[in-house]
Amino acid sequence: MRVDKFLWCIRYFKTRSLATAAIKKGQVKVNDDVVKPSREVFPQDKLQLRKNQIDYQLIILDIPESRVGAKLVDLYRKDITPKEAFEHNELLQYAKKHYRKKGAGRPTKKDRRDIDDYLFETDEEKKGAED
Repeated sequence: MRVDKFLWCIRYFKTRSLATAAIKKGQVKVNDDVVKPSREVFPQDKLQLRKNQIDYQLIILDIPESRVGAKLVDLYRKDITPKEAFEHNELLQYAKKHYRKKGAGRPTKKDRRDIDDYLFETDEEKKGAED
């Protein structure tokens, strides 16, 4: 089975075209080799996949006939991803939350309108006071 179809079948990607795009970017390796989407995979092949800043490591146990349900995915792959990869992702999420708090940074569209209304009213008040 093609590697892009396999990743779609075991639900790592929502569509085959997303799987193909990830493979073309070099985010998928089979047996430590960067591959093309048409590369055939077989049982006992080792897949390395980078998705959402996590480096997944999988061993192919069997090839599915077609896309499988979420409960059946473990019949076709063995996940050997180290726990440090998931812990690293949690640290990144905490860092992002700490970096920019809600309301900080660029003003929203509503904020810009409020600022414009404030500036426009002060200009009119100034003109009215001068007359």
